[in-house]
Amino acid sequence: MTRADDILRPMRRTIDTIIDEDALRDRLDSGAQLRIKYGVDLTAPDLHLGHAVNLWLMRHLQEHGHRVVFLLGDLTTRVGDPTGKSETRPVLTDAQIDENARAFLTQVSLVLDTSPEVFEVRRNSEWFDRMPVAELLTLFSMTTHAQLMARDMFRDRLAQGREIALHELTYPVLQGYDSFAMDSDLTIVGSDQLFNEMMGRQYQQRLGSRPQSLITTVITPGLDGGPKQSKSLGNYIALTDMAGDKFGKAMSLPDDLTGVWASAYTTLDDARVAELTTASARGGRDARDAKLAMAEALVARYHGADAAAREREAFLRVFSEGATPETTDAVQLTSPVLTTLALLELARPDLSGSARRRLLAQGAVRVDGTLLTDPDLALTVRDGSILRTGRRTWTRLDLPA
Repeated sequence: MTRADDILRPMRRTIDTIIDEDALRDRLDSGAQLRIKYGVDLTAPDLHLGHAVNLWLMRHLQEHGHRVVFLLGDLTTRVGDPTGKSETRPVLTDAQIDENARAFLTQVSLVLDTSPEVFEVRRNSEWFDRMPVAELLTLFSMTTHAQLMARDMFRDRLAQGREIALHELTYPVLQGYDSFAMDSDLTIVGSDQLFNEMMGRQYQQRLGSRPQSLITTVITPGLDGGPKQSKSLGNYIALTDMAGDKFGKAMSLPDDLTGVWASAYTTLDDARVAELTTASARGGRDARDAKLAMAEALVARYHGADAAAREREAFLRVFSEGATPETTDAVQLTSPVLTTLALLELARPDLSGSARRRLLAQGAVRVDGTLLTDPDLALTVRDGSILRTGRRTWTRLDLPA
């Protein structure tokens, strides 16, 4: 077995495709340190488990001595990545970009090794801020309008009569040049970034460098079983979620996705993942126990085995025995008398008005164990009462002293 075989074998489970695999294998077999490009658009510093699939592959490569070059796209963020967007993005201020950069660094450190031997931080303003206009125009001349318009997102916008700003068309060019400027050997991305990173290969070749290899990773359904995890859809587990939140959210996953999530988001071996998949298909207690095992393994990866075991025990105590969690969020009320709907507005500002009414209609709202269904019912709340909304949300109701 070659060095490349040894490194790639445990990565295969979450890899979709490898572009230019022969070159990647040659680089791995050589023993030289690879420079792995990890570029981020600084508009949304909220990483979730879907993003972490790529991060864990990079961490694995770091453990074999390879270097992750964390590229903060401070210049390209001013342009705005048009990927998947139907409208031009708002432009962020420099202060917002700097704040988001700090948040990204904090979050990636939850997975990546940030030791200077295997981790490096760059900003693409380093080269773009000092690039003469003549050189930038030369880059633009290496890409055709037809190439850019091959992107589905641009064609869809035109078909819908929506505008495409000129600076958005330049984004793939700028991101592609990043690969040349930072001397990237490999990048690991979702399939939505494949076009931009293929541009990177093109620029490396045109400018006389060896082109980077690309790894794209599997896309896993979100917590609701629908599209991939997304903040806008609320179907995700954030890297910064506490252990209990990760466990509780994982337990809300549809049974038929237990094996899929175990494969993508845990370090359980393939045989154990297969067992959980089979158990989930049987339904009932077997499916519940399989999901408990998946959730425990998921939490253990980020918080350790002891924390994961505690969360499993707490979950079973709350959901199987009907107990109230030892710690709950609190909301301060100004008066003990208010309607049920007004109470929900204060306690669950994260929900829309229609979502609050659905909870009431579904019989999912209780105060101190008493079922509430009438939104206009006048309540008299006691200090320290516990409001339960849905299957896994409790709120302590505090009154003025």
